[in-house]
Amino acid sequence: MTNAEIAAVFDDIAEMLRLKKDNIFKIRAYQKVARGIEELKVPVARLVAEKRLDEIPGVGEAINKKITELATTGRLDYYERLKAEFPERTRGVA
Repeated sequence: MTNAEIAAVFDDIAEMLRLKKDNIFKIRAYQKVARGIEELKVPVARLVAEKRLDEIPGVGEAINKKITELATTGRLDYYERLKAEFPERTRGVA
């Protein structure tokens, strides 16, 4: 997946968490990570391979695992479960 695609997933996660009225700090963490990924000069996959995801602002252990799963498999179980909670929502993200 490209950096833009990965960032879009994290933006979409933040939006769905906002709709669920989840913790604002959690929402902001996903937004911050999305911005950080968009600004990267190297592919996220390289940072995953080199175990350097902690260089992205806002990446902690939980988000590190999510980025790794998404970059290596092309899907994220957490994202799929969130999307299932919003069947009526139109999404432009994979």
